[in-house]
Amino acid sequence: MLKILPVALLATFAAGACVAAVLVSPWWWAAAVPLLPLAAVAVHDLAQRRHSLLRNYPLLGHLRYALEALRPELQQYFIERNFDGRPFDRDTRSIVYERAKGTDAEEPFGTERDLYRSGSEYLTPSMAPRPVRTDTPRVRIGGPDCTRPYDMALLNVSAMSFGSLSANAVLALNTGARHGGFAHDTGEGGLSEYHLRPGGDLVWEIGTGYFGCRTHDGHFDERQFAEKAAHENVKCLSLKISQGAKPGIGGVLPGAKVNAEIAKVRGVPQGETVISPPFHRVYSTPRELVRFLARMRELADGKPVGFKLCVGSRREFLAVCKAMLEEDTTPDFIVVDGAEGGTGAAPMEFADHMGLPLGEGLMTVHNALVGVGLRDRIRIGAAGKVATGSDLVKRLLQGADYTNAARAMMFAIGCIQAQRCHTNTCPVGVATQDERRARAVDVGDKSRRVERYQEATVKSALQIMAAMGVDEPSGLRPHQLLQRVDPHTVRSYAELHEWLTPGQLLASAPESWASDWRAADADRFTH
Repeated sequence: MLKILPVALLATFAAGACVAAVLVSPWWWAAAVPLLPLAAVAVHDLAQRRHSLLRNYPLLGHLRYALEALRPELQQYFIERNFDGRPFDRDTRSIVYERAKGTDAEEPFGTERDLYRSGSEYLTPSMAPRPVRTDTPRVRIGGPDCTRPYDMALLNVSAMSFGSLSANAVLALNTGARHGGFAHDTGEGGLSEYHLRPGGDLVWEIGTGYFGCRTHDGHFDERQFAEKAAHENVKCLSLKISQGAKPGIGGVLPGAKVNAEIAKVRGVPQGETVISPPFHRVYSTPRELVRFLARMRELADGKPVGFKLCVGSRREFLAVCKAMLEEDTTPDFIVVDGAEGGTGAAPMEFADHMGLPLGEGLMTVHNALVGVGLRDRIRIGAAGKVATGSDLVKRLLQGADYTNAARAMMFAIGCIQAQRCHTNTCPVGVATQDERRARAVDVGDKSRRVERYQEATVKSALQIMAAMGVDEPSGLRPHQLLQRVDPHTVRSYAELHEWLTPGQLLASAPESWASDWRAADADRFTH
């Protein structure tokens, strides 16, 4: 009988019974009081028209929404295995946590990964490994037009803005960078006191909103830029063209979030909604982009200048290369952001389907610069899901000179991958402007964790390179990275991908590059 009686009828009967009990006896009134709220909810569920589930299953339907809200935590803590979580699996998060705390990051009893799965990658150990070097390699950033070069670490803090991160999180990251001797990218949200106060080396990133160096109507302000670029902590300047997790779109900062402090840092009116357009106003062609980068370097008094992008069209990047050749000027560095990169918030379609992953993007940029004979003038940074020493080595093999990490650095200061970055309710105070939550980030403790994590990860990369028989990062070659293409076949990156020789595009472009090279135009972006 209960199986066929509609739940709606039961809820109505319960509500009526509560009312009848109240009218009949005071004793029944005491027993019925706890049921009145449930009865009220049941009646509301029956009357509302928004949720079909609740109209058919009042009260019980709420259980579904409660379980849905708990699903991410249930998935992370009770269901996912150590190696298959997303965006970062438990093994990766654990190794970051352990290194940040200064404890052993060892794995007993062997790997849990299926090494025969198609797509698996392997670094090749040498039969003649080298001693692990005790000094830390640096990468000189600065081409022929740069008068104040900077020596970049192999692993640095990637772009994360104040406003996206809390003040304490920014302070911890920059303090760790200062103690550890590596660089901290500001993100496009402006140059805040929290970036400057600890004294760590900075890469000041300028986005389409030109925050911190903008006019009242949102254009680039050369005077403000030159004034802030002169700060001794600012070592490099970066123009953000696109971001891996959301290439090709801008952003909106609601006026309610633009408090006095954020308004001052970004150079915008307090309480007014701020729109970052998807495009830059300072250029519209490859040639204009190259000229603007040269102007940035001039305004920055010769400090290294570069740009960041998520690679999409190879033809468009080749157009920029042609503009560099024709203008006889180059950026000092290019940061390639992979489509697997993170963000506080992005449309799912963009995060899942737009842009090239980091490996393909790196190889595209590296080969294009080699092919036009400019690779020796430009350093390449890699950003996008870099967390471990093996990640670092793989990116160097694919064409990078150095790497940047964002989410791994967040793990180091306490992030638990709750994926609440866009809600202002980060449970550990990292990605929030809620002062009560942000106080959980102890700057002294977390900055030390950032320093330890970076140091241990670079050390791990050097150990891996030594095991591969390599003394210098420049000694890594594509044949030292293998990929399983099917259950029975393994190929090296040297075999799987095409690698151009210096100047090859200028002399005689290979067939696979020829059509893109011919179509590339220094005076227009074409797809």
